[in-house]
Amino acid sequence: MKKTNIFLSIFIVYIIINMVIFPSIYISQTLNGISAWAFNVLPSVLPFIFFVKILTFTGLLDKLSKIFEKPCQKLFKTPSASSLVFFTSIISGYPVGAKMTADLYENGKISKSDAFKMCSFCSTSGPMFIIGAVGISMLGNQTFGLIIFISHILGALINGLLYRKIKVKDDNYNTVKESSQKQFDISSIVLDSAISMIIVGTIIAIFFVVITSLSPIFNLFPPSIASILEGMVEITKGCLDISTSFVGKWAILPATFVISFGGISTILQSLTMLSRLKMPVKLFCLQKLTHAVISCLIATLIVIII
Repeated sequence: MKKTNIFLSIFIVYIIINMVIFPSIYISQTLNGISAWAFNVLPSVLPFIFFVKILTFTGLLDKLSKIFEKPCQKLFKTPSASSLVFFTSIISGYPVGAKMTADLYENGKISKSDAFKMCSFCSTSGPMFIIGAVGISMLGNQTFGLIIFISHILGALINGLLYRKIKVKDDNYNTVKESSQKQFDISSIVLDSAISMIIVGTIIAIFFVVITSLSPIFNLFPPSIASILEGMVEITKGCLDISTSFVGKWAILPATFVISFGGISTILQSLTMLSRLKMPVKLFCLQKLTHAVISCLIATLIVIII
């Protein structure tokens, strides 16, 4: 048995024991996770997943993306479709970018190499969460939210330049294009969209439970460090604690880092969407980490200037 499996088994047993001893706490946290999904993620993400999937079938995405074909090819060495995935991702947020990338690959519109490159800059959070939830609601300052959003998006674009030369040896673009093209079927679109959102909701609820189990460890650190660690696990909870652990504009920096990294919860959501691509976990985590570092550096410069 591998060491990672042993560690994971011990941790899961630890969580289960805590759930048995403190059932009310864990039931409450699970409900909080479901509530966060139902009232924040579901309304903003579900419509995008549904309608974008329809556009993928109709072929309109191909026509719209032609406008940005040359810039994408020169900057990121990706097809024109990547521009639309990027713009949709920054509007709707996690994990729509990953979902769209997987759908384009499944429908033979992009190669596996293209998909791996696109993941470096098309996996982003959206303005509803960054400016609305974090900036206005949590930090109490819309300008802070705008700074985080700008830093996050610029960081994604620069991050895309870092991974523009990724190549996959067994790139089965032609095979996918010939065998995976599907006919338009509204029922399958509804089912696929619903299943995707249920997966996202389940992961969010589970990670609220995970954070509760890790709280004794987080409590060993100062509140500022603990809030960042929580954000590395689940961004919503992390950003909420960052808002109370950092003073004024300096809360922008950890919030930017946490949002750009996405947290293990969001990374797992995205990897679930990308399962058909067999996206390497290490590569995707590295892409999110470099995105977080770059965005945080940009935010630091802006904060110093203002």
